Amino acid sequence: MTPGRRSSTFTRLLRHGFTDPSAAERLLDGPELAPVRDDPVLLEALGATADPDLALHGLVRLLEAQPTPTAHRELLDTLVAAKPLRDRLLGVLGASEALTDHLARHPADWQALVTYEPHDLHPGVTEFERGLAEADDPVSLRVAYRRCLLSIAARDVCGTTDIAETAAELADLATATLRAALALARAAAPKDDAACRLAVIAMGKCGGHELNYVSDVDVIFVAEPAEGTPETEAMRSATRLAAHLMRICSETTVEGSIWPVDANLRPEGRNGPLVRTLSSHLAYYQRWAKTWEFQALLKARPVAGDTALGEAYIEALEPLVWQVAERENFVADVQKMRRRVVENIPLSEVDRELKLGPGGLRDVEFAVQLLQLVHGRTDPALRSGTTLDALQALAAGGYVGREDAARLDEAYRFLRSMEHRIQLHRLRRTHLVPESEPDLRRLGRSLGLRADPAAELTREWKRHTGVVRRLHEKLFYRPLLDAVAQLAPGEARLSAEAARVRLVALGYADPAAALRHLEALASGVSRKAAIQRTLLPVLLGWFADSADPDAGLLNFRKVSDALGKTPWYLRLLRDEGAAAENLARVLSAGRLAPDLLMRAPEAVALLGDGAGAGLAPRQRAALEQEVMAAVGRAENAAQGVTAARGVRRRELFRTAAADIIGSYGTETHPAVADQGALVDRVGAAVSDLTRVTLAGTLRAVVRDGWGDTLPTRFAVIGMGRFGGHELGYGSDADVLFVHEPRDGVDEQEASAAAARVVAEMRRLLQLPSADPPLLIDADLRPEGKSGPLVRTLKSYEAYYRRWSLGWESQALLRAEPVAGDAELGRRFTELIDPLRYPAGGLTEDAVREIRRLKARMESERLPRGADPKLHTKLGPGGLSDVEWTVQLLQLRHGHHEPGLRTTRTRQALAAARAAGLLSAEDAETLDEAWVLATRVRNAVMLVRGRAGDTFPTEPRELAAVGRYLGYGAGHAGDMLDAYRRTARRARTVVEELFYED
Repeated sequence: MTPGRRSSTFTRLLRHGFTDPSAAERLLDGPELAPVRDDPVLLEALGATADPDLALHGLVRLLEAQPTPTAHRELLDTLVAAKPLRDRLLGVLGASEALTDHLARHPADWQALVTYEPHDLHPGVTEFERGLAEADDPVSLRVAYRRCLLSIAARDVCGTTDIAETAAELADLATATLRAALALARAAAPKDDAACRLAVIAMGKCGGHELNYVSDVDVIFVAEPAEGTPETEAMRSATRLAAHLMRICSETTVEGSIWPVDANLRPEGRNGPLVRTLSSHLAYYQRWAKTWEFQALLKARPVAGDTALGEAYIEALEPLVWQVAERENFVADVQKMRRRVVENIPLSEVDRELKLGPGGLRDVEFAVQLLQLVHGRTDPALRSGTTLDALQALAAGGYVGREDAARLDEAYRFLRSMEHRIQLHRLRRTHLVPESEPDLRRLGRSLGLRADPAAELTREWKRHTGVVRRLHEKLFYRPLLDAVAQLAPGEARLSAEAARVRLVALGYADPAAALRHLEALASGVSRKAAIQRTLLPVLLGWFADSADPDAGLLNFRKVSDALGKTPWYLRLLRDEGAAAENLARVLSAGRLAPDLLMRAPEAVALLGDGAGAGLAPRQRAALEQEVMAAVGRAENAAQGVTAARGVRRRELFRTAAADIIGSYGTETHPAVADQGALVDRVGAAVSDLTRVTLAGTLRAVVRDGWGDTLPTRFAVIGMGRFGGHELGYGSDADVLFVHEPRDGVDEQEASAAAARVVAEMRRLLQLPSADPPLLIDADLRPEGKSGPLVRTLKSYEAYYRRWSLGWESQALLRAEPVAGDAELGRRFTELIDPLRYPAGGLTEDAVREIRRLKARMESERLPRGADPKLHTKLGPGGLSDVEWTVQLLQLRHGHHEPGLRTTRTRQALAAARAAGLLSAEDAETLDEAWVLATRVRNAVMLVRGRAGDTFPTEPRELAAVGRYLGYGAGHAGDMLDAYRRTARRARTVVEELFYED
């Protein structure tokens, strides 16, 4: 061979797509291909395959395997002369190592590709049964199966059949194979065969007529006794036949296996009997079946065994399938199932998962099935088990926009084609996109991408998954807008009744009102309406994920009406990735946050500030600076306090929004797992906000009445949850007021000034306005409601020295200066420290008195009719139990354990554990109960807009509390059980530590 010729051949091979031209040249020069090495047609055909190197190597293997020179020559002659065979055979050899191995073991099977009659192009079950007819044992069945598979793959890789036709042929081949396997099982056990009627129902992709190359074949078995056979005996016979059928298909032999037969979709799954009678199936589905089990029945199709029994099974169960959309939380159940599938994908694989990952095949299938189940009851045209047929029917009926359906159809076909080619290579069950460059190159070329196959494939794959991700949820909601909008002539639209049905399925209690809101928001030709039509399909999905979609949509309309003419509003929702979802979560989670927002809708801007930065709580110093500056600009005290209350309202909204979003989670950020962190964040933020508001109010009142200096030093001491940095959304501000006359000021004048300050602060903070009031509660002061609102430091000292009661020392554990004169506040703290951290601890009499007070409070203060086990404050294991237990430890040991000298419950509990005053397990139990009770109280305020210490009784409100606490739709009962369980464990610890029982 001359160097020139070698160089020329080498170049030609490169041009035809060979990656190893040297090896290819050696094979072409070898004896097997000597007669045709110079045939240009052969090289052209090899270059058209997915992997020319693989195709050439496979061809040489096939030629080497021919048993005689005559057979060798026949193959070569046919290969050169018959283009259909050449394209089919080389196409398979270049796409599938596994089928090449089969041809090498069975070298005559290439003849199966010679036939090119019209009826051969699209064979059905009958043709495949004919192809399997001679199989008389599991091994020969496998050989015949692969021979049939060879012809399917050849038509597929040559483009004779499209993806839908290929998937249908694979399902038909599976049907023929199940029938052949059942025939073998019957022949091996004629007595069992005679004892029963057995039908095989295909499920999943086989039932849907859209099977993969390599997939479990899902089935359900139904049987009835033959005449004269007892049912028990007949079921045993049917079970043996069914199990033998499964082994025939699934077991590994010298020819490998066919595919696993999976019967786990049957009632009770793998825990249930393999075979049931029709009446047993029906009883299970009528009484016990979950939503997903009816969803699976969409694809049920009788394929083997007793035809009449199989059809009776479908006829009996089909009506139940089309009633499932009436179930409470139906849509939520289906969507939760989809989310669970995604969550179970290993993190290392999620980006390569073609079937189950975000934007994958399952997203399309779930979306289509959801729509079928909602609308299929009244429209039989939608009752197809085949995804693409069902999608086409949904578009034709106006249930899905035609353009959306076309884009999803294209994406689904591309992703299924990728899946088929990946599996065809080695006939292995996988849905992972390969990572190696050669594999990606072969995969890309198999799909017709030739310029830069790996890069083009990745680009197209990501484009199509992006389309699916954007559309699969909008698919459900966009037609609701089309139902109230002006459509192009000839475009099908969702009927008013279909829109109502869909909204009810989504959880809307008032679908007529919802449609009115959609019409008001999205109708018309303005730019605003166009943006709303883009946003609403996604927003409707997020509203539906809440406990009260109606409220979410109504609140969105109110905010949009208020901000509709503001240029940044819709742009923010459209362009800021998280803003729209954050808003949807906030508007549908309850009353408090929307109420706060409606009073100043421009606070929507907080929801779109970068990666959630707008929702981070602001530092107290920055808030105080803002409030003091606003007070300084005000003309009088009323204006100053109005400004301070405006800041408080905005920051309450920021805190509530962050809490809701952290509790619900979003598509990009999962819910915060640390419940204690959420509680601490809310408690700290609301407490800081209250401190700043009081400080600003104090400054405004003093400035208005006395200028820069009040005639007496004045301090506000936070008490209770306020002093403990544990305020909730609905908490009053528990405080004490203390003053000390300045040098040379008459005490009576000073006291009058201090009293005036207190009265004015309370009045201004409660004035009716657009901002929520801040109620000041001074009932923990000496002598309670009977005593003066404000005292001098000396008066406090005298009182605590002579008259102080045990409960007052306990209350002072939470005392902390929060506003006013810092030095006076420090001296007040020094005054009360010996009372709350007594040097000798507590006497036994004092401990008994505390326990007596606690017991009396439990019996007297619990509201009439309240369920004690669900009362978060006074019930067993509630806040009071935990706090009194912790405070008893502080009173007893605070003097010699510095860590206990804190106003914060969780910090004191942690310090007590560190000091060995209680076990780590007991501390964790108490902490968990306290955090949960606090979360429930916060949830009640967020949901109802008013404070409460027990769970709501109204179902939607209860569901909203559950959603905030991480419980999905329909799981309010689980939430209540979990609360009772947590509180019960805490009460056990309280009885041991507090009551020492």
